Amino acid sequence: MSFDTLGLMPELLRAVRDNGYETPTPVQAQAIPLVLAGRDLLAGAQTGTGKTAAFVLPILQMLAPQASTSTSPARHAMRCLILTPTRELAMQIEESVRTYGRYLPIRSATVFGGVNINPQVKALRAGIEILVATPGRLLDHHQQGNLNFSQIQFLVLDEADRMLDMGFIRDIKKILALLPAKRQNLLFSATFSDDMRQLISGLLNNPASVDVAARNAPAELVEHLVHPVDRERKRALLSHIIRSQKLDQVLVFCRTKHGANRLSEQLETDGIASSAIHGNKSQPQRIKALADFKEGKITVLVATDIAARGLDIDQLPHVVNYELPHVAEDYVHRIGRTGRAGSEGMALSLVCVDETKLLKDIERLLQHPLPSKVITGFAPDPAIKAEPIITGRGGGGGGRSGSPRPGGSSRFASRRPTSPAPRSGASARGK
Repeated sequence: MSFDTLGLMPELLRAVRDNGYETPTPVQAQAIPLVLAGRDLLAGAQTGTGKTAAFVLPILQMLAPQASTSTSPARHAMRCLILTPTRELAMQIEESVRTYGRYLPIRSATVFGGVNINPQVKALRAGIEILVATPGRLLDHHQQGNLNFSQIQFLVLDEADRMLDMGFIRDIKKILALLPAKRQNLLFSATFSDDMRQLISGLLNNPASVDVAARNAPAELVEHLVHPVDRERKRALLSHIIRSQKLDQVLVFCRTKHGANRLSEQLETDGIASSAIHGNKSQPQRIKALADFKEGKITVLVATDIAARGLDIDQLPHVVNYELPHVAEDYVHRIGRTGRAGSEGMALSLVCVDETKLLKDIERLLQHPLPSKVITGFAPDPAIKAEPIITGRGGGGGGRSGSPRPGGSSRFASRRPTSPAPRSGASARGK
C-alpha cells in the first residue's frame, strides 16, 4: 500500500514524498480513510507508530477548501483544536502541521505554559485554522478572551491517557464544554483505564476503532538486556559501556530530577558529553538539550520519565534504564524511544539488588524474563543487601541509586503524580 491509495490530495502527497515517506504505517493506513469519511475515531496507538500523521494529514485535507490565501485574521477562523499533555509534544505536532501543510494556505500555532504568553497572543490574533495546545495554557487564553471556539470542527486528544495521568481531566472537561456540540472527535491513547473509558463514552459519537498495538506492548524491534551491578558502580559501568562499545547517542533514564542532573555532571567529569532534561529545566534549556542530542553535539541525554512518552528522535539506537521505573508500564514507554521507524534498537537496564522486585514486575508485564549479562569487572557483590528505594531529592542518578537518604520520602508503590507538571512528549514516527 502507498499513500496514493488513501485518498489524499496532491499537495499532501507531495509533502509526504518530500519527507521521504512512501508507505503508510498501519495506523495511518487504517485511520486516514476513516477520518476523511467524517467518523469519530478511537485509536489505540503508542508513540512510534506514525499516529501524528494519521490525524494531521486528513484534517489538513478537510480544512483545505475552507482555507484562504488572505492575510486578514478574519479569514482565518480556528477550526481544529489539538490537545496534548506536554509542550514538547505540542511543538512537534505543530511542526508536523507545517511540514505536511507546506503547500496549503493553512495557518497553525501552539500555546503552552512555561513561556511568555505575549507571542502566543500575537499568533492567535493573526488568525489560524489549527491550534495545538496544552490544556492549562489554553484555558488561560480563553479567560483572557484570546480564543474563539465557535468555528471548531475537529477536536483531537493526543496521548489522552497521559493527560489523565497528569491530572488534566478537569481542564479537559472545561474545554469540552466550550466547544460546539457538532464536531469530529479523534482520540489517541496507548492505554485505556476506567477513567479513559468514561471520557470516551461522553466524547465520541459512534467511533470507528483502530488498534495497532496491544496494550503495553514493547517495541518489536528492541533488544532487551539486563546488566546486574552494585548500586555504587552504576555510573562507572555506564561510562564503561559507552566507551567500550563506542556509543554515540544514548538516552538514559533516571527516577529523579536531582539524580538526572547529578548523573549528567558525573558523565561530563568522565569526559562524556551529556545534558539532562526534566521538569525543572526551562523551556529554552530543554529545547537546546534535545537539539544538541539530535545533532550529535552531546553523547548522552539523561532524562526523567517526563521524556518517556514521546521524544521524537529518528533511529535512536540505545536507551539505558540507569534506574528501573517504579511502574512497570513506564519501562515500555521508556524503551519506546528506540526501535522506531523500522530501525532496530537496544534497551539496556543497569539493575542493582534493590531493584529485584521492579525487574520482576517488568518481566511479568512483558510475560517473559529479560536476558541478563554480567559485565566483566562489574559483577555485583552478593554480600550487599537490598535497601528500600527512596525517591526524595537524592534518590538516584549516581552513587547509591537506590539507597535511602535523609529527607527522602518513599513512594515505592505509588503511581505517577497527578498534578499537571510538564512532561516531555512528541509526535510519533511519520509525524
